[in-house]
Amino acid sequence: MKTPTPIILSSILGLLTAKVSATSKIQYIDKQKLHDINQAVSAANIEKDIKKLVSFGTRHTLSEAESDTRGIGAARRWIKAEFEAISKACGGCLEVYYQSEIISGEKRIPNPIEVVSVIAVQRGQTDPNRYVMMSGDIDSRITDVMNFTDDAPGANDNASGLAGTLEAARVLSKYRFNGSIVYAALAGEEQGLFGGKILAKRAKADGWRLKAVLNNDMIGNIEGVNGVINNTTARIFAEGTRQTESEDDIRNRRFRGGEVDSPSRNLARYIDWMADRYIPNLDTMVVYRLDRFRRGGHHRPFNDLGFPGVRIMETNENYNRQHQDLRTENGIVYGDTIDGVNFDYAAKLTALNAVSLAGMAWAPTPPAQVSIKGAVSPDTTLSWQLADKKENPQLAGYKIYWRLTDAPQWQYSKFVGKVDSYTLKNVVIDNYFFGVASVSKDGFESPVVFPGHAGDFGD
Repeated sequence: MKTPTPIILSSILGLLTAKVSATSKIQYIDKQKLHDINQAVSAANIEKDIKKLVSFGTRHTLSEAESDTRGIGAARRWIKAEFEAISKACGGCLEVYYQSEIISGEKRIPNPIEVVSVIAVQRGQTDPNRYVMMSGDIDSRITDVMNFTDDAPGANDNASGLAGTLEAARVLSKYRFNGSIVYAALAGEEQGLFGGKILAKRAKADGWRLKAVLNNDMIGNIEGVNGVINNTTARIFAEGTRQTESEDDIRNRRFRGGEVDSPSRNLARYIDWMADRYIPNLDTMVVYRLDRFRRGGHHRPFNDLGFPGVRIMETNENYNRQHQDLRTENGIVYGDTIDGVNFDYAAKLTALNAVSLAGMAWAPTPPAQVSIKGAVSPDTTLSWQLADKKENPQLAGYKIYWRLTDAPQWQYSKFVGKVDSYTLKNVVIDNYFFGVASVSKDGFESPVVFPGHAGDFGD
């Protein structure tokens, strides 16, 4: 028998791929409620909140705590009052509280100081112990990280992320969800991520089923230090392999894959899709890294404990406006002041958070205990645990996703109904990566869950 030429083999492969594409093209139900949420986000509200936060002079973690007009204490009391006003407007739908811990003996907090975050929880109607979270940072700094007396406006870093969190709470509090949403104003970020560490530790101890942490750190700058001015892109930083992997987990991942399918990565893919579908003129870049090179943010403490978490931020940073004393040198203006924030852009990234949180909170819980088999077989079988009926009355069923192993985003899908396993005929396990999402009766989907510990979102 004559061996086919490479051209013929290539043609056959192309036909097979075309067949998969034709029969399994991703189908998605557009949600008007998510368009409404996007349109409800107000740039004017965000501008007002950033100006108020800047007015406190400095929000340094070690700054004045008793004044009503200056320092970290005045800032957090104002934030709490804002959350309480939002709660009052929705009939008490938010649980608002301080969360604190005394920190001392640290390089950037040498003496005892109470690090105080402000937390607001919008309880889910059917599955209240399942959480998704948006966070922004309260504190600010200038060049010397220990200088807590001079002005540190922190307009973009990170009044923008905090103002976005407040605005998301205003918009989403008008709706009711199946799962719970947390709006977190976290303290102590510049001194060592302490607000995030405290909340992550508490969430773990209290048994929160925390499925997503959306950390917003600098979402208002569009003028990069490299000269690029762009208000149409954003970055989503998402770590790969989990910090909590055991030796067995590492061994299994080596032979089964999952390096690019951690829950944080698939959370990032979910947010990326939300940008494409609901946020006009915004293209998000999923960055395969925990954070910027050798830098960190408040999603890291959650990642450290195994929770899915990402950082959402501007694409083009301006280092002249970050961690800088207020000054002008050689014609260059330094400092993180209000004139460096684009409020429409901050609103756009806030809306991205809001639609992502809403989509996940309305969707059923992500599939648990997802497994896969199909070695030395033309078929691939995925299995998972059916969601609890009482907690997930909205569940319609499950959708299997798959993609070529070098593709950044899911390419194919098949809705398989309310079952706990399904076999994809003539889809070879060796050629693709696979995952499963849960789907509600009105089409809201969870993030995709990659099989095994590498991609597990938890029970």
